[in-house]
Amino acid sequence: MTAFGSAFLAFSNGIGAGSRLRLAPTPSGFLHAGNAFNFILNWLATRLHPGARLLLRIDDLDAERKRPEYVQDVFDTLAWLELDWDEGPRDALDFENNWSQYHRIPLYEKTLDALRREGYLFACGKSRRELAPFGAGYPAEFRNQGLSLDQPEVAWRIRTPQPFPLPDFIVRRRDGIPAYQIASLSDDHHFGVSHVIRGEDLRDSSEAQLFLAACLAWPDMERLQILHHPLLLNDRQEKLSKSAGAQALRSQRLAEMSPVAIFEQVAQVLGLPAPGAIQSARALLVSAAHVFLR
Repeated sequence: MTAFGSAFLAFSNGIGAGSRLRLAPTPSGFLHAGNAFNFILNWLATRLHPGARLLLRIDDLDAERKRPEYVQDVFDTLAWLELDWDEGPRDALDFENNWSQYHRIPLYEKTLDALRREGYLFACGKSRRELAPFGAGYPAEFRNQGLSLDQPEVAWRIRTPQPFPLPDFIVRRRDGIPAYQIASLSDDHHFGVSHVIRGEDLRDSSEAQLFLAACLAWPDMERLQILHHPLLLNDRQEKLSKSAGAQALRSQRLAEMSPVAIFEQVAQVLGLPAPGAIQSARALLVSAAHVFLR
């Protein structure tokens, strides 16, 4: 068993009846192998434990990058991988009509109001160009710009302790749309998510959401179990990303290729025996059950 396989086993041991995991893709481009890798790990952890449930949640608040074909790609990819889920939209039309995050904006605004009442937030009118010289940092003096949270065209930021991986991160954008961290945490709280498997590159995001949970006094989210998995890399040892033009799975589906290579990668990362014999989600589940539940 690999080091990550041992971590996966320890994480999996905490999953039981009533636990809830989720798939949370963003429809900002066609999905790549890294997305499928994450889907499979979350599906596998759920299906190893009867009574655990898997939610499909498509994070679509980034309206500028969202496209109908990207939403459809989520469902096509899951069908290609033969992965099922227990809650969430059944197809693209059901998603738009009933499950889009835009239907839950009042929920996110309620979260923002709670943070505002407790005095955690401040208004920021600085542009990206003005903030660029500070890199990932955020100068403490920018907390006092003399701006009202009710003023138009200001971002809402939350005061974080120093040091912090995402200092004074944005919780509401300048256009009034709740930011990713608020929407993601609010959704996890709303749907009762108890376990999350996400990429190693999202550790800072995990810290931000746990910080928000503490500010909001949401004990269920403060207890959220999170496992960060290794990233799939390209030939230049860079993480796969839609923005960087990672090869989309769509091309493999159109060429009627099998997803066997992705299942083999999951098996290798977990340290399962004979990964070459794992041809499908079902075969991966059987192999993992033999190793992790024996």
